[in-house]
Amino acid sequence: MLTIRRTAPLLAAPLSAVVLLWAGSGAASGRAGADGPGPEAYQEPRTYEADCRTEITGSRATAYCHNPYPVTDRVRLHVECDRWWDVDADGTPADIGPAGYVELTDRCWKEIRAVWVTHQPFGGG
Repeated sequence: MLTIRRTAPLLAAPLSAVVLLWAGSGAASGRAGADGPGPEAYQEPRTYEADCRTEITGSRATAYCHNPYPVTDRVRLHVECDRWWDVDADGTPADIGPAGYVELTDRCWKEIRAVWVTHQPFGGG
């Protein structure tokens, strides 16, 4: 007796699953056509950090920070001194409320290698 094995049902099940996945993805229905998925899919979470600029004059560093956002931002000035024996400075944090402005200053005994400001937003956002 001759036995014939049918392999078509084995191939049909995985193929139908792929078609269902493809049809449910929006590619077959045209929802993700030329327009794309829309701008809401690419928006990053908004951070409310104050705008700060730094200035170095000799051995003194100053940061000028303005907060244009409706939440409070805590800023802190960090100064790295160039000489190995000169102590680096991490300034006291300052809270800037909405539409607030603050100047932060610190210094080294000699030259300054780097200056930066860190932010700690809080109060929503």
